[in-house]
Amino acid sequence: MQKAQLIYLMLEKLVSTSPRGEQAIELLTTGGPVQLVALFLVSSILMVWRLNAVEQKGFQGTMVGTLIMPYCSGFANLAFAFVMGRSAGAGSLVLENCIVNNVTNLTLILGIPALFGGMRIYSKSGGKEARIGWFSLILSIIALLFFTGAVWILARDGRIDFSDGLMLCGLFGFWQVIHLFEVMKNNVRTRQSIQGSLVLDLILAGLCAWACLYSIEGLVSWVTAHGKGWLSVKYLGILSGILMVIPNAILALYYSAKGRPDIAYSSQMGDCHICIPLCIGLYALFTPITLPQSFLPGITVILGAGCVHLFFTTLTGRIPKIMGGVLALGYLFFAYKGLSV
Repeated sequence: MQKAQLIYLMLEKLVSTSPRGEQAIELLTTGGPVQLVALFLVSSILMVWRLNAVEQKGFQGTMVGTLIMPYCSGFANLAFAFVMGRSAGAGSLVLENCIVNNVTNLTLILGIPALFGGMRIYSKSGGKEARIGWFSLILSIIALLFFTGAVWILARDGRIDFSDGLMLCGLFGFWQVIHLFEVMKNNVRTRQSIQGSLVLDLILAGLCAWACLYSIEGLVSWVTAHGKGWLSVKYLGILSGILMVIPNAILALYYSAKGRPDIAYSSQMGDCHICIPLCIGLYALFTPITLPQSFLPGITVILGAGCVHLFFTTLTGRIPKIMGGVLALGYLFFAYKGLSV
């Protein structure tokens, strides 16, 4: 017992000699942040469980990824925008959060499954449904580029105001209407009706999304009150953007392992649509957003990664392993540059 205590005291003294070591000890010994992260992870896993059942109840696989999942996996980003808006927080942090989220989705989250050969969307041996899903995914990637370009054009005057936000929300609303009619056409074509139990599944997924909101709000409050160093408010936009892609990572890894890369891929694209343009547009409706320094580099990375996905998905129906590694390494460089500013 005395040896164990001696080892613990030695480790504590060793770790506490640096500022980051003190942050690690505080984080591990404080129950609040650890419990909130655990709640975030559990609710995300439960959300995946119920959304997996949605596909069998009237929604085509790609439609699940673009019409249902983004609202749940992207709910944390909407919640962050709500929390910052309610507390009169800086709109630049919301914009930074959305940019980091989209960069992470397009590089790390999709790059890792591709690195292990799990992102083949379409092959000539696939059937009609696989081809339809392939076309839908290509359309989602084009929409990603269109929305990102629209934000860049609207922000050329150095800010995103009410009229810009109204335009972005209108674009997103029209995009969702298109998907809704696609679901209705698919159900008529396959003579499939939407089951009543779907409502219960969506309610359960919504409760999980609420748990995500609760945990995110608590973690943001903790960083604001107690954060130090790289866990400070200065990096709140970047840290929140990284944290809030955890549900996306769970979705991508789960469906890639299950052999459904179409859903894994489309869910990331759909979540990108939630951030850009919806989150940015909604916040701008109430408070103008001043552009942070990371805006132009982030938008450039998103457009570049989107073009890579569009090129390889259209040409080969998959992301090659080597490009998956390049995308993942590109994210690590992006995160390092952001945290080292």
